[in-house]
Amino acid sequence: MNQKFLLAVCLGLLLAACTIVPQASAQAAQQPAAPTPRRVGPAALPASDKQYDLLLKGGHVIDAKNNIDAVRDVAIKDGKIAKVALNIPATSAIKAIDVTGLYVTPGLIDLHVHVFWGLKKNDYADGDWSIAPDGFTLHEGVTTVVDAGSSGWRNFETFKERVIDRSQTRVLAMLNIVGAGMGSGQIEQNKEDMDGKKTGEMALKYPGIIVGVKSAHFNGPEWLPYDQAEIAGVMAHIPVMIDYGSRRIERPLYQLLEEKLRPGDIYTHALMGARGEQDSETGGPGKGMWEGRQRGIYFDVGHGGISFNFATAVPLIRAGFLPDSISTDIHSDNVNAAMKDMLTTGDKFLAMGLSLKEVIADMSWHPAVEVQQTQLGNLSEGAIADVAILRVDHGNFGFADGGGARIQGNQRLDCEMTLKDGLIVYDLDARASTPWDGPADDAARYASKWTKLRVPTGGARGGGGAAAAAAAANAANAPAAANGQAAAARPARWTPYEVDANGKVTVRDNAKVVPVTPNAKVPPPAATWPIPPSASWPPRQQP
Repeated sequence: MNQKFLLAVCLGLLLAACTIVPQASAQAAQQPAAPTPRRVGPAALPASDKQYDLLLKGGHVIDAKNNIDAVRDVAIKDGKIAKVALNIPATSAIKAIDVTGLYVTPGLIDLHVHVFWGLKKNDYADGDWSIAPDGFTLHEGVTTVVDAGSSGWRNFETFKERVIDRSQTRVLAMLNIVGAGMGSGQIEQNKEDMDGKKTGEMALKYPGIIVGVKSAHFNGPEWLPYDQAEIAGVMAHIPVMIDYGSRRIERPLYQLLEEKLRPGDIYTHALMGARGEQDSETGGPGKGMWEGRQRGIYFDVGHGGISFNFATAVPLIRAGFLPDSISTDIHSDNVNAAMKDMLTTGDKFLAMGLSLKEVIADMSWHPAVEVQQTQLGNLSEGAIADVAILRVDHGNFGFADGGGARIQGNQRLDCEMTLKDGLIVYDLDARASTPWDGPADDAARYASKWTKLRVPTGGARGGGGAAAAAAAANAANAPAAANGQAAAARPARWTPYEVDANGKVTVRDNAKVVPVTPNAKVPPPAATWPIPPSASWPPRQQP
């Protein structure tokens, strides 16, 4: 009886096991596999989890609007300044760049340039006296320029379509009171083409782009161009800039500054000394200069080819008459002469005793105020993230004025990096780049958030990354060849490094930089041959 009972129990247990085990196995097969553990740490976070796109760490910030002249970190997000503070963690940004020992300033603003370049001979309006902006701005830390009257109301829209809308540099404009704009000969003497109403109407059509009215180079005795410029300025609520042309006793400078101009108008070429800016006996400010300043007239440098002289600037500065803004008046005739560029112009004021803080203010916040564009020229939270990163070199340097006279200085500014709208557009020493002989960093996956420059993704160098992943996907999905076989994948590029299973990077021996020595076993460069390869060509054909 007991044996039969035990046998029945054993058979029952065996049948139950045969039923339960397959069901458990089937349920296990339906369960998803355990996920592979993700790499943890800042590099593994997606871009959306980073607080900032770009972080400039350890630089000396100079920001006149916010009265900052101290070491600070600057964080940027979505093209705007997000935070300026001490010790912002590097891990809080997609890309962090060490700028210790450098100066971080707002993007520089050149208040007086000529960039309406074109094919006309001896002309600023659509001519060869103007220059294309991007080649002379970004590598100087200049992110915004104001074209000072190259175009008039008749041709501004051509200027806008051809230059303003196509330039990486932010180009603003002052309309010339002459409808045809600025040029040679009698163009700027044509009183019949000076129309304040039409100039004002064009300015009203493009607010925020047309930011002023310009009168320049007028040689006549009349007040007409200045009166018409004021009509346009009042209509559009924008300042008038005056390049006073020839000195005429019928319209003395003091009357312009004391009676004709409004507070907030701009007198450029203020340190030239040829139109009454300098007293001929004392060397100090001429009649009307102090009065104009007390009324609120802005005084701009406008270096130009011949419009800035140390013999005027030094005595005026010693008398306390400092410029409101430092600008270049850059055009094709002066880029290789005394003026050269924005930073060289600033260097001259360092040599004349202005502090770096004053010079930066005159090239950033002050011009922004003058043209009522106060969203620029500062590093306030929420401001447009135009940034210049500058280096100050110390040594013995010489600088020339418009007449060729020299001044000795011991400081020279150079631009290390420029950001426009939060993106790197110039990087002198490749501070944002990864070493060529190693894999790309994780920030490269989100490069569009912090740079406009080329960034190695790893794939282009055979090192992995987004480009390599895309290439692998393309190869996997490649269509079959005509014979039914898969199309051949593009060979992988050689990489100068190896990465082991633990992620350790080792530079290959033949990728290590060593001094170059002659090697008799390989052919020398063809440029060193005693007989050039072209000697093997057949003789020139006779025309």
